Amino acid sequence: MSADDITSPHSLKGKLALITGCSGGIGKATALALAKRGCSIAVHYNSSKEKAEEVVSELIALPEVKAVAFQADLSEYEGVHKLHAAVIAEMGHPDILFNNSGVTNKVIGPQGDIQDISAEMFERTWRTNTGTAFLLTQKCLPYMLQQKYGRIIFCSSVAAGTGGVIGPHYASSKSAMHGLVHWIASRHAKDGVTCNAVAPALIIDTTMMSNPSDQLKEKIPVGRFGLPVEIATIVEMLVTNAYMTNKIIVADGGWTPSAF
Repeated sequence: MSADDITSPHSLKGKLALITGCSGGIGKATALALAKRGCSIAVHYNSSKEKAEEVVSELIALPEVKAVAFQADLSEYEGVHKLHAAVIAEMGHPDILFNNSGVTNKVIGPQGDIQDISAEMFERTWRTNTGTAFLLTQKCLPYMLQQKYGRIIFCSSVAAGTGGVIGPHYASSKSAMHGLVHWIASRHAKDGVTCNAVAPALIIDTTMMSNPSDQLKEKIPVGRFGLPVEIATIVEMLVTNAYMTNKIIVADGGWTPSAF
């Protein structure tokens, strides 16, 4: 890879990114950021079909960008098999995978009672946030290794390092991603495949933060909530930088003093 390839604004032309949870928020913002670099997008959604189709319309308005919406329930492993097969059949193998979809399930807060989280909810949260992301990564990796190019990004959370404001089921499902990042990145560093995670906190205009309180805002030193586009710029950097791998990039407005 030459320096021109790395710095060209069209360096993602001809690439395909599969972005889960892409009907709005961080997923949509990232899709637009990558598409502006010429990347085609497989837009995953679960229930928001209309919003996903609106994202596709915005994407295909860009020069030489292809985009298709794919429905799949990623709370179950069967949904991963369905999604991966559909994307390959219609668009080809993904070069870039952004594991962005996830759920909070029950919110008990930092002062909640762990007894309120059942083992079934704990496992369901882990399966949705981490298990299906693992399986989708596993299915996308062989093609990336074959072509000696791949970018894998997980959407973690500052909760992985602080406990967060949702509950132990959510926080632990996100911290589990970090082990995946470190193993995959180390294992495939010489194969042209990078693996990283972005760990946001308190990003508005997302399903998780649709109605945030002023009390939450007080936790953030910069004095405001984050925006999806601010997370998208980090993912864009991780996709376009072949030298950065095995990293957890925290974006939390200064809430935590260092990486974790």
